[in-house]
Amino acid sequence: QVQLVESGGGLVQAGGSLRLSCAASGRTFSSAAMGWFRQAPGKEREFVAAIRWSGGSTDYADSVKGRFTISRDNAKNTVYLQMNSLKPDDTAVYYCAVRSARRSDYNIRLLREYDYWGQGTQVTVSS
Repeated sequence: QVQLVESGGGLVQAGGSLRLSCAASGRTFSSAAMGWFRQAPGKEREFVAAIRWSGGSTDYADSVKGRFTISRDNAKNTVYLQMNSLKPDDTAVYYCAVRSARRSDYNIRLLREYDYWGQGTQVTVSS
């Protein structure tokens, strides 16, 4: 299995920044991608950003493009989400996820494509 340890959540004012980290351990040799999802109270979990482990290509939700940056450190097996210009609408529990399968015919934005999930970290943006 893969274990994910998230950190970096907190409380910030609108316009501020946070950086989330997610360290993966365990059987990560075949991991294909890591992603960030978020879930606000009363809403479904939604895609935020993802990065392919091989090559580092990225994908972002329209709501965060230009503000959030996903990156990874292969040596540390860690993915980051740099969040700038935060808005109150960004308030949510943020989850890190890993896709282990390496087949190419999948949609990196879909929750169902991920095999492992972190515990979630709360991000609260005050107005």
